Amino acid sequence: MDMEIKEKLRILSAAAKYDVSCSSSGGNRKNTQGGVGNSHAAGLCHSFSSDGRCISLLKILLTNYCIYDCAYCVNRISNDIERARFTPREVADLTMNFYRRNYIEGLFLSSSVYKNPNYTMELLVETAKILREEYKFNGYIHLKAIPGADAKLINLAGIYGDRLSVNMELPSRQSLKLLAPQKDIDQIIKPMSFISDNIKQNKIDKKIYRNAQTFVPAGQSTQLIIGATKDSDLSIMSLSQNLYDKFRMKRVYYSAYVPVSNNKNLPAIKNPPFLREHRLYQADWLLRFYGYQADELLSKDNPNLNEDYDPKCDWALRNIHLFPIEINKASLNMLLRVPGIGLKSCEKIIKARKVHSLDYYDLKKLNIVLKRAQYFITCKGKYYGNVIFREDYIKNKLILHSDISKFPNSKYQQISFF
Repeated sequence: MDMEIKEKLRILSAAAKYDVSCSSSGGNRKNTQGGVGNSHAAGLCHSFSSDGRCISLLKILLTNYCIYDCAYCVNRISNDIERARFTPREVADLTMNFYRRNYIEGLFLSSSVYKNPNYTMELLVETAKILREEYKFNGYIHLKAIPGADAKLINLAGIYGDRLSVNMELPSRQSLKLLAPQKDIDQIIKPMSFISDNIKQNKIDKKIYRNAQTFVPAGQSTQLIIGATKDSDLSIMSLSQNLYDKFRMKRVYYSAYVPVSNNKNLPAIKNPPFLREHRLYQADWLLRFYGYQADELLSKDNPNLNEDYDPKCDWALRNIHLFPIEINKASLNMLLRVPGIGLKSCEKIIKARKVHSLDYYDLKKLNIVLKRAQYFITCKGKYYGNVIFREDYIKNKLILHSDISKFPNSKYQQISFF
């Protein structure tokens, strides 16, 4: 590999680490005659497939030259860092080189905004076009959709790419005005809406026309930076819920703010708020798969997630009057709200109790994890929590099973705003 390309790769792969809006693809793109590779729904980007394989992709920026001066961003124009820029041809050649060596199974290509949004988007589209049309590459491609770029370019990116992401980055209009005044939230929402509408229309077209062109088969995603502003978890989760409901977002990613600037509008922190990021991912999971609403998990009186307990435990403790529930009679909705009992466990319980009533030891035989669930259920009318059924007693027991030990520094982080 050319030394100049190696240097570019070193700089632009390091610059891409702050963009976390990629994971398993969730989409299929079959190989074609004379083509190279294919994309599996098992996933990409340092993810793990169902058979335990680690699947990875080439994750780089096209360039870290940027016209914007966002206070929270390491690539801001005012920051004195090493700069580099790939050409579309160089990225395409790198991707094919690594793919043929079995280093990667796809490409995640993001970029700072170089010259202007349209120029940057044209370069991203040109890269994907070379891969798809010239190299006949059928592997996974995740492209960044640049806010402010023309809809025609976004549409082309959606045809060539498997997934598109438009990073919202900050969770409110006020936050953007404070830390990224050159950006406009309406310009961010516009491509999200365009992509969502086109995905919906494409699904209709494919039912009517057998050979209808595919558009963003793996959906769209976005990223929110956590801890760079005063925005509460309630505002963040409400925004996420709105993105899922309105734009059918595939994933919202949360990235703990990494201190990269001494800007007076940024918080003075020693360590990124990883525990808060972790709690937001847990709450996000409850929104997507367990039927919770943002205003159930949080409220104006309780605007931030509890650091001591996961969101499901915290909700159960705040609604202790609904428990304990009888495992043999509870509805699916209530079973899903028992801390420690997940979707697969619920399916096992409902299937097994059709045959006979379940006791505590039957649940153990079904491999139901009971270290938290035991405090919120009864089996054949009997309570197995080994503690008085009272909120304060249960809290003391649950703290022993908390995952807070994974984040030893986060609980004691002091965040102060200038």
